[in-house]
Amino acid sequence: MNSIATIQFLGAAGVVTGSKTLISTEQQRVLIDCGMFQGLKELRELNWENLPVDVPSIDVVLLTHGHLDHVGYLPRLVLQGFKGKIIGTAPTLAIAEIILKDSAKIHEEEAKRANEEKYSKHHPALPFYTLEDVEKTLELFEVGLEDRWNSLSEELQYRMQSNGHILGSVFIELKIKERVLVFSGDIGRRNDLLLEDPKKPEWADFLFVESTYGNKLHEEEDVQNILTQLVKETIQNKGTLIIPSFAVERLQTVMFILWQLYKQNKIPNIPIFVDSPMGANVLDVFNQYHDWHKLSSEEYQAMCRHVNIVQSYKETWETIDDTRAKIVIAGSGMVTGGRVLTYLKQLVGQKNTTVLLVGYQAEGTRGRQLQEGAHEIRFYGRYYPVKATVKSIGSLSAHGDQKDLIDWMSSIKNIPEKVFLMHGEPNAIDAFRVKINDTYQWNVHIPKLNESLEL
Repeated sequence: MNSIATIQFLGAAGVVTGSKTLISTEQQRVLIDCGMFQGLKELRELNWENLPVDVPSIDVVLLTHGHLDHVGYLPRLVLQGFKGKIIGTAPTLAIAEIILKDSAKIHEEEAKRANEEKYSKHHPALPFYTLEDVEKTLELFEVGLEDRWNSLSEELQYRMQSNGHILGSVFIELKIKERVLVFSGDIGRRNDLLLEDPKKPEWADFLFVESTYGNKLHEEEDVQNILTQLVKETIQNKGTLIIPSFAVERLQTVMFILWQLYKQNKIPNIPIFVDSPMGANVLDVFNQYHDWHKLSSEEYQAMCRHVNIVQSYKETWETIDDTRAKIVIAGSGMVTGGRVLTYLKQLVGQKNTTVLLVGYQAEGTRGRQLQEGAHEIRFYGRYYPVKATVKSIGSLSAHGDQKDLIDWMSSIKNIPEKVFLMHGEPNAIDAFRVKINDTYQWNVHIPKLNESLEL
């Protein structure tokens, strides 16, 4: 059978971050996602290298969702000569704009601080990209309509269908000469508090699927009870409950649960501070796209009124200095940057502080270090002792577990020619490979970074 396309895995191969998959046909070159590597230093250093492909020849980028590890490399792609379209659902593009601007601001601030405090090995330290670079990238954004086939050329069509991971997230079907390639993106979970259940593909000649939790089942945790107990302990200790949170979905979910607990009289009216400029902007996106989530306008407004949205860095310090028992929800979710570092700098060394991790913590991140019991963490060029209590709630992850992933494939009517496992750490990928073989007897391939092969 003649080849229909060449596939090259430019990211998320053997790791959870940096999602980029290039599909080259006779007429088109399509990049699925364009994310940054996060976590381990050797991965982060890959971000500074130009992609090993002819970037100007790429025609279009299709986005599965707006998280940094799926969109964060876009400005660098543009700097390398990309001039095509960047297509995603309306909520995805709105979230990507927020995340890219926030990321650029952080890069600029960190470079400035590194140069002032002289803790970088690079002289001068440069931002990964700037706000100006982001503005040039946004000019290429184009909204793609979900649940319908859209043409990119005579031989190539795409369709986006909701997959329940975050607001606006989708899996992408590419049809090339009547053969269908399915890219899962990050698959969400059934019975989510805010989002509808993921839709499922019904045909896949080639299947590209994430495997973040390919070796795990989420614990059956009573999240409400755990949060209730942590809030009561925080009040009793006159301390601070710090919840590092991803600005998209987890922040809104945690807000929703805390609001529900208060409405049910399970917790008192403890001050709750949301300190994530990006998260506050994402709340506006939730308000704009009610069709993409379960909350009514009234519920949404009531939930937002229940918390204090921190508006400035000055208010961040006022919150830290507030001696009342309090809850602080701050970005970023893996403690890789953002306002949460300011709180940890002041409070992680205090025994009446609790840090609650509520999402996946990638290898090499400060969140993973805290999760694994680190006695100190390093940021801003120095080490800070950890005397705070560290807790985790795995069941609040926005990623489906092994059971969810296997179920997501259950409606595929044919036998895929090949299944590619991506977006996972090696142990998770290998366990998921075995599970797919046991369940479906499908042919599974585990790609390596920059590997290229014919379909």
